[in-house]
Amino acid sequence: MNSIQNFSALVDHLKANEKKLRIAVVCGSDESTLTAVERALSEGFAEVIFSGHTERIQQRESLAQYADLITYVVPTGETDADAAKDAVQLVRNGEADILMKGLVNTDVLLRAVLNKEEGLLPRGKVLTHVTLAQLPQLDHLLFFTDVAVMPYPTQEQRAAQIEYTTNLCHAMGIECPKISLIHCSEKVSDKFPHTVGYAELKERAAAGEWGKVIVDGPLDVRTSLDAETLHTKGIVSPLEGKADVLVFPDIEAGNAFYKTITLLCGGDVAGMLCGTVCPVVLPSRGDSASDKFYSLAFAAIGCGV
Repeated sequence: MNSIQNFSALVDHLKANEKKLRIAVVCGSDESTLTAVERALSEGFAEVIFSGHTERIQQRESLAQYADLITYVVPTGETDADAAKDAVQLVRNGEADILMKGLVNTDVLLRAVLNKEEGLLPRGKVLTHVTLAQLPQLDHLLFFTDVAVMPYPTQEQRAAQIEYTTNLCHAMGIECPKISLIHCSEKVSDKFPHTVGYAELKERAAAGEWGKVIVDGPLDVRTSLDAETLHTKGIVSPLEGKADVLVFPDIEAGNAFYKTITLLCGGDVAGMLCGTVCPVVLPSRGDSASDKFYSLAFAAIGCGV
């Protein structure tokens, strides 16, 4: 498999695969979610199960052409929390492959996802968010984590981020992903304890703990992604200024990067939760229909398609 370099190639890959994934959508009555779901149906890689807000969704006439690919589930209760709980149960029963947030508060959906007895996060697994971005300045897709879930990752949580992103890169056809551990400079400092831990993570990667991958850091974003800057600063790195993945030190740095590239850099993004038994598409209220569609495509890759 050739590596997937852009979102268009990602969609082409899914269409060529011809496998339909079952997407459980919680309260998906808002315009951007419905547009994203309808596009996934039209591209041929999805079946959809709507949990909650059924009457509003059925008013969308354009969905009628996909009637044989859509199931409507009336929640066991009257609240959005009931719809979320029922959608999670569909995944647990093996009736859905992907969970997607619609017009429901994030905390409501996460409460169902993280329920210790009936949720989707296995004991001992780390929950984190991974973003995939297409930027006009780069000739490849860029993965980064975490912008939404993990405030200040521990060493083992950061190790899980490396594991998850490495696996996703492999699924996208990147034979040996290059992962950069981000800091504001290239120097290790006791003032920033996470940079001290980077050395151990690099050793674990070199020892083959996560398969074929190159991990380096601390590096800043520019030296991670621009070979000319790397060489100008006299820094030697096996990433060679061509990182596939950026692992941010905390949610503040990651979220600021996310908001900057989408607002000022013309970036298209996709994102999902990793660590759960299935990919969970958890878009922001500000995400466009296009971003939500690409998130579904990204989640399909997370299912191994």
